[in-house]
Amino acid sequence: MLPRLLQPRFRSSSLTIALFLLASYNSVHAQDDEVITIDSSIVVVNASIIDSTGRAVGALGLKHFRVLEDGVEQEIKSFEAQETPFAAIILLDTSGSMEERVTLARAAAIQFLAGLRGEDFVAIYNFDSKVELVQDFSNSRDIREQAFDLKSYGMTVLNDAVYKAAEMLSKRPEKRRAIIVLSDGADTMSRRSADKALQTALATGSTIYTVDMSAVNSNNRDRVQNQGVLKNFAEKSGGIYVATPGGLAMRDAFKRIVEELGQQYTIAYQPSNVKKDGKWRAIELRVAKSNLTIRTRKGYKAPKGK
Repeated sequence: MLPRLLQPRFRSSSLTIALFLLASYNSVHAQDDEVITIDSSIVVVNASIIDSTGRAVGALGLKHFRVLEDGVEQEIKSFEAQETPFAAIILLDTSGSMEERVTLARAAAIQFLAGLRGEDFVAIYNFDSKVELVQDFSNSRDIREQAFDLKSYGMTVLNDAVYKAAEMLSKRPEKRRAIIVLSDGADTMSRRSADKALQTALATGSTIYTVDMSAVNSNNRDRVQNQGVLKNFAEKSGGIYVATPGGLAMRDAFKRIVEELGQQYTIAYQPSNVKKDGKWRAIELRVAKSNLTIRTRKGYKAPKGK
């Protein structure tokens, strides 16, 4: 039984829908010897919705929502609309391909921290040839001096960094979780594939927001390919892809991310399909009002029985 759900509290929401799963032995394999075990008997949909003017839509009730899994309507077991804390991890790309843009990525991280509320917790990791902790989870708006010593160096383990972030977030008590990736999208050394990293993020309820830090004068073919990786992470997890790595666009993007993580509708249902076949389950959320934008991750993988 989920606490405090189905209470009639409706506040303003922002722009995302993130889904995360809770308990029943669904295992996400990074490699044969690395498994994250989660519970998936309940699916929780954290939803933010905007209107045609870009403003958050508030005061929606349970009656306005329908949720479908593989085209089959599901019975909504619980519903709430309230502001809640979130946990996030910022991933700073410090690989050799970033060169002088490490300074820009650090400035972007500082902008994100500036928008935090007192109850939100954020950690910072950097990644090049390996993933390293820069600043552990904290509700501080200040960045540690260690972040100013980061230099561009080595290869890139973007996928491993996303996997690591999802693993760390799975241990947090907050129901809303996010990964903020500041990178040019290149990956040259990861042990895990982009799909494996994405599936792990989905399984642990982590929404991925990506910021393209690629150089304007970089190889066009490589840049387009790398941007595609960043867009895929964001689109399939219900996050935002930010194309502009600086100026007002960056500040506005981070402001939106912080707002939407803190204000979302929460809907929970128990899937009618109880097969443990390890197959993909597509989720669709519908709202009984026109001209609304709903961002959502595409679904989840069902647990796989022995």
